[in-house]
Amino acid sequence: MRCSRRARLQIGLMTVVGAFAALIAGSGVTESTTPLQVAYAGSMGSLMDGGIRPAIAKALGAELQGRAQGSTGLANLIVAGSIRPDVFISVTPEPMRIVLKAGKAQSALPIARTEKVIAYSPHSQYAAALAKAGASGAKPWWQILETPGFRFGRTDPNTDPQGLNVIFVMQLAERYYHQPGLANKILGPQINPQQIFQEPQVMARVQAGQLDASSAYKTQPAALGLPFLSLPREINLGSASMEKEYQQASVTLNGKTHRPSPLVFYAAVLKDAPQPKLAARFVTWLRGPEARQILARYRYDDPGDAKPLIR
Repeated sequence: MRCSRRARLQIGLMTVVGAFAALIAGSGVTESTTPLQVAYAGSMGSLMDGGIRPAIAKALGAELQGRAQGSTGLANLIVAGSIRPDVFISVTPEPMRIVLKAGKAQSALPIARTEKVIAYSPHSQYAAALAKAGASGAKPWWQILETPGFRFGRTDPNTDPQGLNVIFVMQLAERYYHQPGLANKILGPQINPQQIFQEPQVMARVQAGQLDASSAYKTQPAALGLPFLSLPREINLGSASMEKEYQQASVTLNGKTHRPSPLVFYAAVLKDAPQPKLAARFVTWLRGPEARQILARYRYDDPGDAKPLIR
């Protein structure tokens, strides 16, 4: 029997609707999914998009609506009322303390930890030397980064803790390797326009070969298939037990002196959260076994003995 044109159109429409419904079901998103707005450190992009988003769609019935940016910049936007997320996730305590001090949250819980590394491009002319930098008798990583014309990337220390942390790392490297002036040779001035980019752009530029290397957290290069150099625990800011040693470094910006803290990620439910109950469930879930497996898969370490932050 031949179908009328109208019948064929109805069948086609039903087929498209069915395929779309199957796609939505496969993604873990349902019609009843509730939006959850999360402002998080820009370095967490791969984790949030690839691991957390589909997991909480199934576990919490939540649709993650994320804003990735430098933690300090996000903290300032939250305090100013420019953005109103349900949850804020920062790296290092300082951005979170800005939010707590302003009364935008009551407390923040540690959910993970990382360390500083040097990510580098496999397309760089220095890639082979960087790959051998840890070997006996090889040129050390810091000498390679000091090479004139070496293209190094980092973020703005005024808006992003990672931008501060790389300065701390280089200062600590001066002491550790007994190399006065190492930080200045590699980074130049604290605010160096030739090196500073928005956080999501830095790793993209390394991946594209536009930069030879960059400051990174251990969680970042692996997600993009990029090689990286691990640094000694004395300088990588990843050991809670070495906090006193790390605080030998300091950076003064706009008249305020900053000192490093171990690289712990904190999550807080904001007081004016549009979805406060869902936000609280999400933060609790982040500290549970399912989230821990996802965090480990993306190279995030357990927060260890890091303590909650209280207003």
